Amino acid sequence: MTSYSVIIPALNEEGGIAAVIDRLQSLSPKPEIVIVDDGSVDRTGEIARAKGVIVLRHPSPGGYGRSLKDGIRAATNDIIAIADADGTYPVERIPEFVQHVDTGFDMVVGARTGKHYRGALLKMPARIIFKWLVEFATGRLIPDINSGLRVFRKSGIAPFENDLCNGFSFTTTMTLIYCFTGKFILYVPIDYAERTGKSKVRIIHDSLRTLQYITEVIAAYNPLKLFVLMSGILGLIVILCLIEFIITLDLFFLMLAALFLIGAFVVFSIGLTTRPRIHGNR
Repeated sequence: MTSYSVIIPALNEEGGIAAVIDRLQSLSPKPEIVIVDDGSVDRTGEIARAKGVIVLRHPSPGGYGRSLKDGIRAATNDIIAIADADGTYPVERIPEFVQHVDTGFDMVVGARTGKHYRGALLKMPARIIFKWLVEFATGRLIPDINSGLRVFRKSGIAPFENDLCNGFSFTTTMTLIYCFTGKFILYVPIDYAERTGKSKVRIIHDSLRTLQYITEVIAAYNPLKLFVLMSGILGLIVILCLIEFIITLDLFFLMLAALFLIGAFVVFSIGLTTRPRIHGNR
């Protein structure tokens, strides 16, 4: 079987890191394991080193995406798998994903299922919005835009490194870029388990940053979709103003409708003249 490397970013994951490494080391053949200790203040790095794996250390937290980038650079194999240190992902399925990459897929993603994934009620509204926005921008159905279990080639991701987020949204921006550039992506359903330890996700902060990065990637790879979305919103406002005018016969709403209609036309026209900074398959 093709050799591959597994990159695990870890920030204060002393409760789960040993079990994840043990599960990876039980695979046949054993993968190269790179743990990126992202400035942990607990025994995460110490536990990983005792397991005999490669450990990179950040002096202070640099972010999920920064950890993955450093781990990918340090890996000696072209095929890369990424997973988390909290035990949520079925790392035993990584060899299956590697085989799919060997057959020609550019990336294989574990599409999460199960009560522990669906049960995060506070995260669901943001997931729904981001999923709709990403699918609208790419024109593809995407079962899981930010799963942290995926396999791809180091040589395939290298050209896009500067466009990938250094933070929590690394996987989201990666999904977008691979879609925009016409990569072959396979989504495989996986069970998502309860995490060990405390989540590092800050729902409001990370959701707003994710929206920012999604917008930046769309603007770089397919800006017309942003202008279409904005003109569509303005068009909806025009309809609402016309409805209000019909109900009230107040000319103010008719004037508003005219102004927003002009705005929608201008925004759409600008979009038609805008070209992507990075050319991919649109």
